[in-house]
Amino acid sequence: MRNAASTCSRDAQRSAGLTPALRCASRLHGVLALVAAFALAGPARAEDPPKPITVPFTMLPSRHIMVEASINGKGPYRLIFDTGAPLNLVSSKLAKAAGLKAKGGGLFAGPATALADPLTIGDATAEKVPTMIMDHPTVKAISTAFEKDHGPIEGIVGFPFFARYAMTIDYQAKTLTLTPNGYKPGDYLQDMVGRLQAAADAGKAPKVVVPAGLWGFEMAKSDDGVVVSGVSAGGPAAGLKVGDRLVTIDGRWADTVADAYAAAAHVKPGRTVAVVVVRDGKELAVDVTPAKGL
Repeated sequence: MRNAASTCSRDAQRSAGLTPALRCASRLHGVLALVAAFALAGPARAEDPPKPITVPFTMLPSRHIMVEASINGKGPYRLIFDTGAPLNLVSSKLAKAAGLKAKGGGLFAGPATALADPLTIGDATAEKVPTMIMDHPTVKAISTAFEKDHGPIEGIVGFPFFARYAMTIDYQAKTLTLTPNGYKPGDYLQDMVGRLQAAADAGKAPKVVVPAGLWGFEMAKSDDGVVVSGVSAGGPAAGLKVGDRLVTIDGRWADTVADAYAAAAHVKPGRTVAVVVVRDGKELAVDVTPAKGL
């Protein structure tokens, strides 16, 4: 207080228009006003939580939930709200009316897809929602059954939309309460196509089959199947002879080179198995014990 009073006194002495007392009072009033302003402002408030959005729905006799939605600013269109659907789906008729820009599709590429931008249900709006364009037979059957009372139904609202909200369904009031949760799901359709393509590509990779043990004979393709083309002297397959036609190895067919390698790959070194061959027109079994090594 001494310093403040001294300051006020010095300022007052410099002032030509006010007495020292009035000058000091004026300055203290300004300081108090500034303190009061900070006190009233208080600490910075956290961002307000998202407000819930209430959307009415119609319960169809089939117990499906039907909502009205707009897509790309067009509509409204009637859609099934399905909490178990992994994707959004609309009919080709709706896609054309809403101006959806389809990509993909064709005989081998699967259904076409597009982005609903935005997809709006009531006051709930989601941007760039992946959507499949397909005239689904189940949706068509539901639409046909209830079109007289409820109008045509043109698709399904699924995970890419409702995953963005914490959701409560009130079946008595027939309302959905949607509260934005900040989550934005990825493109489920693209992920699914990618997984399927990866699985298909994996099936195209060559499969290399190598016997687990050392058998001691060579084989070659012939007009009748697979024949023994060489035998290592004193080796595990010493009982075989050049020209023997392979039939089975350990009970597995060996009538092609690939099948013979696959059959041999199942046999662990040290286990004796029967190799069935045809020799001089007769079928016989030769015991072979593959050795360890290469």
